Amino acid sequence: MLLPTTEKLPGGGAIDGLSPLNAALVFLKGQQAAITAVHAAAADIDRGADVMAAAIRSGLSLTYAAAGSSGLMALADACELSGTFGISTDAVRIHMAGGVPVDGRMPGDTEDDVEAAKDAARNVASGDAIIVLSASGTTPYTLEVAKFAKAKGGTIIAIANNPATALLDIADVSICLETPPEVVAGSTRLGAGTAQKAALNLMSSLMGVKLGHVYQGMMVNVVADNAKLLKRAAGIVSHIANVTIQAAEAALSIAGGNPKVAILIAKGCTASAAENLLAVHDGHLGPCLQSLTSNLDDK
Repeated sequence: MLLPTTEKLPGGGAIDGLSPLNAALVFLKGQQAAITAVHAAAADIDRGADVMAAAIRSGLSLTYAAAGSSGLMALADACELSGTFGISTDAVRIHMAGGVPVDGRMPGDTEDDVEAAKDAARNVASGDAIIVLSASGTTPYTLEVAKFAKAKGGTIIAIANNPATALLDIADVSICLETPPEVVAGSTRLGAGTAQKAALNLMSSLMGVKLGHVYQGMMVNVVADNAKLLKRAAGIVSHIANVTIQAAEAALSIAGGNPKVAILIAKGCTASAAENLLAVHDGHLGPCLQSLTSNLDDK
């Protein structure tokens, strides 16, 4: 079966026959077309975010699995969940065919390793969210991870760039990013990879919103583990609680660096009361602040 991601871009001359500037513009046009392809999948991406959020709420895991450039896209998304949204690193698993590269080598034959796929799915629990990516939708490693994980009760979110392919067929949530043929035929690190990265960004960010880790457009569950982020966290607390930076820093110190707890402390709660309030409202800051306001209004 001929797959769109392997076809030659129709019309015009080859990219290597163009001037460097015109080649750059053609590459850019391909990137823009890739982003456009994500629009049609927005509803499915939102469904995927629901599955991810449900897994985290239930104390379960997110497992990312892919090969090649799709694996790199998955790796980038997975590694940012802890810092941005405070997702426990214990709840995130990353599996790349052949392992995560530590140099410039990424062997192609590992994408056929079915035994490694079994290992990747070994610790999947019922209700885990399994995010699998393959531009072609037919990569053996990724397809086998999906099969084994589904058999263990995992909920499969599949991202592929070709429609009606095996990976999408097996998924509980199928996200088809129908990118056009690549500017460099078959090089799915280009348009297909861009669409995958955009879709993953959308899906994991929506998950963060659904979990209550974004409030007024700010990262209220950020892990402030460097000077830049400590400053940002203090700014977030100061803005939302309407207190000085010094008061925000003091609240963060009492809260052990947790911005949500610090905001409630800055609004007059004790640390334990803040934690209890967040537990009641499933980690969502808005209802916590509303309840504080209601209590003041009742007095």
